[in-house]
Amino acid sequence: MRPLEQAQADVLETVPALSTARVSVFDAAGLVLAEDVLAPHDVPPFTNSAMDGYAVKAEDVVQVPVTFRVIEDVAAGHVASAGLSSGEAIKIMTGAPLPAGADTVIKVEDTEPGDGSVLIRASAPAGTAVREAGGDVNEGDLVFGARTRLTARHCAVLAALGVSPRTARRPTVAILSTGDEVQPPDHETLAPGQIRDTNRPLLAALLSEFGADVVDLGVVGDDAVALRAALQRGASEADALLTSGGVSMGEYDLVKQVLSELGNIGLWRVAMQPAKPFAFGLIDGVPLFGLPGNPVSVMVAFEQFARPALLHMMGARYLFRPRVTGVMPDGATTDPAKTVFLRAFVDWSGDRATAKLSGGQASNVLSALAVADAFAVVPRGQDVVAPGGEVGLEMFTWPENRTATDAGVDLV
Repeated sequence: MRPLEQAQADVLETVPALSTARVSVFDAAGLVLAEDVLAPHDVPPFTNSAMDGYAVKAEDVVQVPVTFRVIEDVAAGHVASAGLSSGEAIKIMTGAPLPAGADTVIKVEDTEPGDGSVLIRASAPAGTAVREAGGDVNEGDLVFGARTRLTARHCAVLAALGVSPRTARRPTVAILSTGDEVQPPDHETLAPGQIRDTNRPLLAALLSEFGADVVDLGVVGDDAVALRAALQRGASEADALLTSGGVSMGEYDLVKQVLSELGNIGLWRVAMQPAKPFAFGLIDGVPLFGLPGNPVSVMVAFEQFARPALLHMMGARYLFRPRVTGVMPDGATTDPAKTVFLRAFVDWSGDRATAKLSGGQASNVLSALAVADAFAVVPRGQDVVAPGGEVGLEMFTWPENRTATDAGVDLV
């Protein structure tokens, strides 16, 4: 069997890079920067008030209470028409540029307005409630480096800078389930031997969370001609294909047969559990991930192969989910010939993680996956986690923070 890390390296070294384009910040979340972003100007671009109040000279409010003549009222989006002299105040709204001559803002709660005047009841040192130009970002700063995967928070900064980033484009992924027994999820009545398709909804949801566009190729029965047509369609419309089922050694596992006709596809036995049978290769240059049929195997294979590969195609630096160390009070016994992924839920006491199995561990038991938030990962060569022993926890609900190197995947 092929070691997991070697299989992951083979996948990452094979997938092609996606093309890049300049995109709107409204469409950028989830995408990966193709170039560094340098600040084209200061943020804030001008010194402004941090609250509603009165702009004054700090030296004029050392002794309070004191009354000033109000010479102007400046709202956000407007600029004072004149500078400020001693004994004067300018009423100012949050975000409005600080008038020339002013160096502090007295919040409105500490004032009492009069007829063309204001009574200041509290003093404030210079700089109070003042946002300096460039106080957040300076012109020319490296704001975000290339290979950063953008979140909503990144997009807000880019919007403040007026930057439409250049990114790898959003991947389009085709999904397909196989097997005569597989019926659509909304199939009301199942005949003997039939099951509803769980894998396409699972993959569609995972890809939607990931930010990919999905092409749904539906369910294809054990028909080589129909399967060939579906895969050819997927290769023509998508950047990657994800199939489920048909990659084991059974007589009716047609995916491997059709794949061998369409492209350069390898059928692998990976030293992992679940998801040992796995197919990977290219159809007309488009990567195909042939996932097993059992739904938990689909999830594990997606997390270990497809998700990192899609991120790699997008140019991301971080490809793999975080792993933390926790303890298993009940321990576990596993197959030492494989890297084993156990579904677990994690309790936290401060920064200490305690992992317990979330249910049955057979690869068809979806209920244990639904309530889990981590895979307890037992490495190849280890057969027992002793009660109270430590185990690595792959937090599959957390954003990626491990590079290929961090994950022990050596790329050429």
